[in-house]
Amino acid sequence: MKFRPCIDIHNGKVKQIVGSTLSDLGKVDGQPQENFVAEKGADFYAKLYGQDGLDGGHIINLNMKGTPEYELSKEEAMSALSAFPRGMQYGGGVDDKNAMDFIEAGASHVIVTSFVFNNGRVDFDALKKISSAVGREHLVLDLSCTRIDDKFYIVTDRWQKVSKEIITYNFLDKLANYCDEFLIHAADVEGRQKGIDRDLVGFLAGYKKIPITYAGGVADYGDIELISYLSDNTMDFTVGSCLDLFGGNLEYDRIVKRIGTHN
Repeated sequence: MKFRPCIDIHNGKVKQIVGSTLSDLGKVDGQPQENFVAEKGADFYAKLYGQDGLDGGHIINLNMKGTPEYELSKEEAMSALSAFPRGMQYGGGVDDKNAMDFIEAGASHVIVTSFVFNNGRVDFDALKKISSAVGREHLVLDLSCTRIDDKFYIVTDRWQKVSKEIITYNFLDKLANYCDEFLIHAADVEGRQKGIDRDLVGFLAGYKKIPITYAGGVADYGDIELISYLSDNTMDFTVGSCLDLFGGNLEYDRIVKRIGTHN
């Protein structure tokens, strides 16, 4: 079990937001709910993670590709990648044409969701293209999901669109042939600081073919212990809004000391 730190970037700033409130409506009431806006740049956090040996964390550009805001956030992300070379993964607007740009900029992996979906289904041609472009060993699939009728449906486009794909072990097996890891946000609890999705963690803990990092809802140290218990200490996790680095109550130093890079 490893602590995988995160850097979420929106409008060129490191932020923690409620994931389900993201919108591309472009109007005041379409702006996401912000839990925290950092004064420090993304490179500060990347350097910190590097000093503490916390490789495998992720940088996410939360803006829509093709907008000026996306470019601002991309620039910030690039500074973080150069501050911790090969130490962090990058996601946000990645496709088969630009994926190598991020690897060359210092990302250990690129993270994709929307690019490999078409009309609510996985587009295996697109998945094969991007897997070939960077190599399976450099690809992470973000299978963030929402619960509907006790099933977990993958959500795309920064958690705004519910796909037709349901997370099952058989489905994960098919995807695992093309990627190195899965990153799975529980979109319903992401950024709400009210606890993890215990059912999702329990289900994911049973999958062992490739590593899974769970993200979403960690509110206290008990949630971290619960992830450890449910996964037999094998599932990696991330902490966002509740971390003291981002204005929360959980002490980064305590988590690093207790969990660190190995446990």
